Amino acid sequence: MATLTDLAHFTTTTTTSSGHVLFPATNCHGLPSSTSSTFLNSRNFFPSSPTRRRDRLNCSRLKFRCSVSTITPPIKGVAPDGGQSQLDCVIVGAGISGLCIAQALATKHPDVAQNVIVTEAKDRVGGNIITVERDGFLWEEGPNSFQPSDPMLTMVVDSGLENDLVLGDPNAPRFVLWGGKLRPVPSKPADLPFFDLMSFAGKLRAGFGALGLRPPPPGHEESVEEFVRRNLGDEVFERLIEPFCSGVYAGDPSTLSMKAAFGKVWKLEQNGGSIIGGTFKAIQERNNSPKPPRDPRLPKPKGQTVGSFKKGLTMLPEAISTRLGSKVKLSWKLSSIVKLDGGGYSLAYETPDGIVSLQTKTVVMTVPSYVASGLLRPLSAVAADALSNFYYPPVAAVSVSYPKEAIRPDRLIDGELKGFGQLHPRSQGVETLGTIYSSSLFPNRAPPGRILLLNYIGGATNTGILSKTESQLVEAVDRDLRKMLINPNANDPLALGVRVWPQAIPQFLIGHLDILNATKIALSDGGIQGMFLGGNYVSGVALGRCVEGAYEVAAEKTDLV
Repeated sequence: MATLTDLAHFTTTTTTSSGHVLFPATNCHGLPSSTSSTFLNSRNFFPSSPTRRRDRLNCSRLKFRCSVSTITPPIKGVAPDGGQSQLDCVIVGAGISGLCIAQALATKHPDVAQNVIVTEAKDRVGGNIITVERDGFLWEEGPNSFQPSDPMLTMVVDSGLENDLVLGDPNAPRFVLWGGKLRPVPSKPADLPFFDLMSFAGKLRAGFGALGLRPPPPGHEESVEEFVRRNLGDEVFERLIEPFCSGVYAGDPSTLSMKAAFGKVWKLEQNGGSIIGGTFKAIQERNNSPKPPRDPRLPKPKGQTVGSFKKGLTMLPEAISTRLGSKVKLSWKLSSIVKLDGGGYSLAYETPDGIVSLQTKTVVMTVPSYVASGLLRPLSAVAADALSNFYYPPVAAVSVSYPKEAIRPDRLIDGELKGFGQLHPRSQGVETLGTIYSSSLFPNRAPPGRILLLNYIGGATNTGILSKTESQLVEAVDRDLRKMLINPNANDPLALGVRVWPQAIPQFLIGHLDILNATKIALSDGGIQGMFLGGNYVSGVALGRCVEGAYEVAAEKTDLV
């Protein structure tokens, strides 16, 4: 999902400066369970399993192996070097958040946190980042790309991947389906008067509202829908922001919190009296307090674009894991956490080598909130109850391929399918949330003459995908694509991969920040010091926000040492 996020970001670039990406960076973190199967024609292939099933379509559910146990800890403390000294930090979860926190500690705070271990219940790193390469295709089954912000590029360079970085064409168009037609969204202010996604009246309403000619803020926390309709009008909401929310969160904008989900835009009105006023004030403040010099090692992306790597996103967690070496422990199932009388914690693990206990000064929990809830309940029932309140709807990533001649002629530019992809408002009669033009976005994603499309379906407004078979999901995607992108008479698509995430993306609903704050207060009031929360339900769902959040958690942890 992470990359519908990138596409969605570009659909609103000229309206907001949120900095969020197209799909769930949709989950930057290891999801607790997934239903996955990829297939070519009649074959089934499970990328997260060494076995293949060729007889029939099937779904395999893999449970995240992290639960509360009554095992009595500890047996003995084990440091990374095999000794029995107390660790500085144990990071629970080797998804992108956990790995990036470990690398941030190693590169930014090496003198403060030297003895660090990252533990992962699964037998691989990366969480929901899953790249599959086969038969000339390379596709993603979780996040698809990231925005190349400076924190993200710092992580890339520190991982040794600067030469493997690939960036999309910043001039490639982005589209929103409206009125049965894929309509380009403005990519720069000069495009605003000419794009046909909105009426002239709708553009005027948005402009006046952005300047401050709109109803005042209410006395309660607004949903995304309330905020946007009040500030920018109905057309901006229905034709830009609603599909944007579908792309970023697979969520319902009537229940998503503007403050929590898109805090940067929310703060503009708070700080400047209007969106435009806040923008000018932010620019003024930035000019009055310039940033430190940019790291000369970092690449310089041109324009608004997204990034990946030559062999897909999986290169990042694998590179970080390689650099961390023996500090990463796979197939380590956390059974219990006990607070020690002298300070710090004892963590008991079930490992391939038997029961192992770690003693550590601090712990960073980067597992999903509902997994963290179970693990923390013996320490604080109040914090555990708060963490159990976050909602994760299901999302499916469906990768299909068509021959280039299957694309409608009016969708081709100079004989090629060009663009980042497309978003679909819920009002337009299609089930698919959006589609990424994978083979157009990055090189070497499909064989010559083939088009690779990554589609996302499901979300908070369509939880019924859990009852559908893989073939039904492919049929739904294909049916939608024939309404606007694919020739209705084209042959059936080559179905490459279907992965269903039953609990995909944390929803930043109204009250989200209050719940998160209540969790932290409960831990503090209970004397649970040195216990940190990380992951996408804390930092944000885009992959780039998970990386930025990793640096923030690392700094927070070292400030308290």
